[in-house]
Amino acid sequence: MGAVQNVPALGSTVVPRRDNPTEERYDLQDGAVQLSGLQALVRLPLDQRRLDQRRGLDTGIFISGYEGSPLAGLDLQLTRQSARLDDHRVVFRPAVNEELAASAVQGSQIASASPQRVGDGVVGIWYGKAPGLDRATDAIRHGNLGGTDGNGGVLALVGDDSIAKSSTVPSSSEPAIAELGMPCVVPADPQDILDLGLHAIAMSRICGLWVAMKLSTNVVDGSNEVAVDPHRILPVAPDRTFDGREFEHKVTADLLQPTLGQLESTQVRQRLELARRYASANRLDRIIGDPDAKIGVVCAGATYLEVREALSIIGVDAATISTSGLRVLKLGMVHPLEPGIIAEFTSGLTEILVIEEKKAFIELALKNLLYGTPNAPRILGKSDAEGGELLRGDSDLPADYIAPRLAHALIRHRADSPARRWLDQRQSARRAPKMLPILQRTPYFCSGCPHNSSTRVPDGALVGGGIGCHGLITLQPPERVGSSIGLSAMGAEGAAWTGMSPFVTQEHLFQNLGDGTYHHSGSLAIRAAIASGVNITYKILYNDTVAMTGGQDAVGKLRVPQLVDELLAEGVNKVVVTSDSPKDSRHAFGRTRRLPGKVSIRHRDDLIEVQEELAEISGVTVLIHEQECATELRRKRKRGLIEAPVQRIFINERVCEGCGDCGDKSNCLSVQPVDTEFGRKTQIHQSSCNLDFSCIKGDCPSFVEVRPRASKRTPFTSATQQLKDSDLPAPIPVVGADDFSMRITGVGGTGVVTVAQVIGAAATHMGLKVTGLDQLGLAQKGGAVVSDVRISSTQRPGSNRIGAGGCDLYLGFDSLVAATQSNLEVIAPQRTYTVVSTSATPTGAMVTDIRAQFPPTQDLIDRIEWAGTRPENIFVDVRTQLRKPFDGDQFANVFLLGTAVQAGLLPVTPAAVEWALRLNGVQVEANHQAFRQGRRYVVDQARKDTARVAAAADTAAIVDCDSGSLRNLLVRNLSELIAYQNNAYARRYAEAVERMRAAEMLALGSSTVTTEYARQLYKVMAYKDEYEVGRLHLDPHLEQRIREEFGDGAQYSFLLHPPVFRVMGLDRKIKLDARWAKAAFRLLYALRILRGTPLDVFGLGKVRRAERALITDYLQAADEAAARLSPENADLIRELISLPEWVRGYEEIKMRSLQTYYTRRTAIIERLTADAANTPTTSTSNT
Repeated sequence: MGAVQNVPALGSTVVPRRDNPTEERYDLQDGAVQLSGLQALVRLPLDQRRLDQRRGLDTGIFISGYEGSPLAGLDLQLTRQSARLDDHRVVFRPAVNEELAASAVQGSQIASASPQRVGDGVVGIWYGKAPGLDRATDAIRHGNLGGTDGNGGVLALVGDDSIAKSSTVPSSSEPAIAELGMPCVVPADPQDILDLGLHAIAMSRICGLWVAMKLSTNVVDGSNEVAVDPHRILPVAPDRTFDGREFEHKVTADLLQPTLGQLESTQVRQRLELARRYASANRLDRIIGDPDAKIGVVCAGATYLEVREALSIIGVDAATISTSGLRVLKLGMVHPLEPGIIAEFTSGLTEILVIEEKKAFIELALKNLLYGTPNAPRILGKSDAEGGELLRGDSDLPADYIAPRLAHALIRHRADSPARRWLDQRQSARRAPKMLPILQRTPYFCSGCPHNSSTRVPDGALVGGGIGCHGLITLQPPERVGSSIGLSAMGAEGAAWTGMSPFVTQEHLFQNLGDGTYHHSGSLAIRAAIASGVNITYKILYNDTVAMTGGQDAVGKLRVPQLVDELLAEGVNKVVVTSDSPKDSRHAFGRTRRLPGKVSIRHRDDLIEVQEELAEISGVTVLIHEQECATELRRKRKRGLIEAPVQRIFINERVCEGCGDCGDKSNCLSVQPVDTEFGRKTQIHQSSCNLDFSCIKGDCPSFVEVRPRASKRTPFTSATQQLKDSDLPAPIPVVGADDFSMRITGVGGTGVVTVAQVIGAAATHMGLKVTGLDQLGLAQKGGAVVSDVRISSTQRPGSNRIGAGGCDLYLGFDSLVAATQSNLEVIAPQRTYTVVSTSATPTGAMVTDIRAQFPPTQDLIDRIEWAGTRPENIFVDVRTQLRKPFDGDQFANVFLLGTAVQAGLLPVTPAAVEWALRLNGVQVEANHQAFRQGRRYVVDQARKDTARVAAAADTAAIVDCDSGSLRNLLVRNLSELIAYQNNAYARRYAEAVERMRAAEMLALGSSTVTTEYARQLYKVMAYKDEYEVGRLHLDPHLEQRIREEFGDGAQYSFLLHPPVFRVMGLDRKIKLDARWAKAAFRLLYALRILRGTPLDVFGLGKVRRAERALITDYLQAADEAAARLSPENADLIRELISLPEWVRGYEEIKMRSLQTYYTRRTAIIERLTADAANTPTTSTSNT
């Protein structure tokens, strides 16, 4: 961690280095810009065009490929820069799939060599992730063999997700690239992407081969400052002579003999050799370290930065590596290896350690090159000298994994190496025991996502997963989404059933298939299923976008009527379209067109019934669920492209039973559990709600439809609460900027990456150097997301990922993710400062499972503090802090950022952060206010701390927490029961509680059982019949909360489905305007005197009778338990007393929960009876 004196004064005025760095990242042609790996890939073709223009060449550039992590957003970024691309003669054509893209890129070289070409040549760029390379190998093999033009060239961008964070398989593509005969360059960071990319295109022109660029996730998702000096890359042409003749490849697609044999010969003998010569002439591989070293390390790409980080960890930094006894070869090109640099590197070495992820690729090539040469060094890699494992062949190789292996290697050759001291300190350091696992935050469907309903299947269904957001069903309970047979390769959805169905008893499969995958290659799987004659229903989830990779339109997308026609032409036996608006779906086919006999359109509410019908039809059937992606719908509404619904949904928590039925019906993350004084309830998280409204299908009368006023208040509620920067004191620096590292943790989709970008922009604005890494994977779907930001005063070699104990500031936007052990490992007790929000954000499991509980806040704080406790650590309930000044908690992350900055725990100034927030351009004033509110929180806490100690002593002296808490509970409940019925009813409650209190005091001398009994008996006695629902909807706090949430003047209606209407056959809720519904509620409430009498018409139903019976049963069970209460059976009786906690809901939901209650109650009573019979009677006396 850097020294404090090197931090710019935090109260100083920052002079911007540039007015608009977001524009300059692509246009600046001298100096330096901050780029992510993805942005570097967008800039690369622009720089290639500029380089050619300086050389007098008028070239075009053609780009095609298919999106996929880690290149998931490349096409979106290219599309956003379409005007720039047009200005630079760059043609971008997203492809239907990877192999067709490869053939299109092959066409660019045919055009480049054609006499009819426009300009001097065409550069081709193909992109795809590793599985895309796999499926495109045939097309690439053809294109590569046919070759490239001297003024063209092809660069193949291959994305590798080595630990499968956002893939179905881990990957390392070098062996496949080599087998295809392509040279392969491997960048380590965005600078390398630009530099090696320009070299790769120049190499491709010279050698006549496609050149691949392997792009690992950490490189593409990372960022740093990049030099853009136009003269830094001046390709040097190598000698092209072979046997006295100059070789120049001519592009051809005539891949037949005898041409084919000649092409293979030149590929092996001349073209790959020219790649080696180019790498040598342009020094693509680089040697650093000690010229007198005996041990060498060979590595490439992101692994090189991990090696440099590991060396720094063990005490070998940039200043000492030249005398460390170690030499490092950073390969820019890993295939084919260039013999000259290998000979130079290995001179004088006795041992080489090859550090590479996955299989031994470089290691085997190096052994092949050096085998049989004089004085060849020993080569180690995947195995050590004895044949044991040295470097694993699975997962990845982070710096803290490499460090001890490097240290042992150094010590073998130099006893006085600083690595020995590091190893000794490491062995004596405290080892953290593994913590017990906690509730995990796993990826989940977005709020309002069509898949929340479309992936539901009938009971007992067998389901096939596939590529797309719907693949998240593998993380969800099978009782909801069916028994999964697993995931398939993209485009092979359902094909496994052809080989599986003859050998299993199940006769039918539901196969999920995204509309993007259908257009990519999935249509072939349907054709194959028809040909095989299997019984299968394809569920085409038509959400109008390729949602998982950023929201692209599927290339060649068919509208639903066209899709239906195509499916019928293929020979499917039945097609059903389900949607939330069947009328609009019908109109899409044409108002005058009759639907084909095999086609029908149904409402999405009929989804289960439709699937049951399709499962009975032999052969291949298709269900097309038409519902737009909720995230894309939200974006369109924000941009004004479509009109947003006027109404909002609100839950009256007093009426809510917390049964989870609305969560089960909607599966929506915005339907969140909330703890109240009356127990666990449900609320709608308004700021994340995507207005799907499926939650109102929950069988519950608590839903309120609200129509906010058009002039709804601004995000911050009052001008008097707005802060100026001058209202706050300048932060006092605690950390320095020489070598500062921070980890940010949070929930995907809540702006974690945006905050990391704001911090990076602020630091760059101050003249500091920034590297970063956004570890996303499936996090954008509500899972855990991690961003690492590293700041320094000068450019530092090393990883963009923080290793164990390497964190200076631990900024946690979500306490659950922050308490995860894999994240806590970066904390060092004497180094790391912690700033964490303790606001509880429910997980996906908590939406549908009422027994899933968020861990206690103090437990999470204790886990984090155990990893590193400092008095400066800050834990703040951000949601509570923002409740008054802001409309919702969408600014929570910026608030917490302000907290960290004001505490002096970030080496950036408030002015720089506010500049970066302006640059971001989204709700600038609101974000400034949130940032300043976070700063003010730190200032206010500092003032409060001085008075807290004295106040705490006074409070402790006058409050008896145990008896006080029970007394307060009784007062509240008695008041509520009097309002519920009358004094006599409340007295009955009080007498029952007193019986339990007396028994517990005699048996245990405590009141814990009594407190729980008071809570549960109230719940049982205050069951929510029509009279009580009316009373609770009249509660003045309801209208107050609606005004606070939606503004003064908001109008609202109650959504009800009374039992009497159910009897009449009405199967949906009715909407009652509050203005006259309240009159009906008042009348209902006045009629409560009829409750339980022969005139109580509402009490005749089975649910009401069951609720009254429960009161009698529970009172009797509690009295029996109280009579038997003893220290030996106290835990069992506590469980008995708490059983009504799980009696929840209305109508059939309550009846099911009552059945669970009676089953467990009977078991407990029987056990208590048996225990009493087996316990010998003993006489006792008081002494």
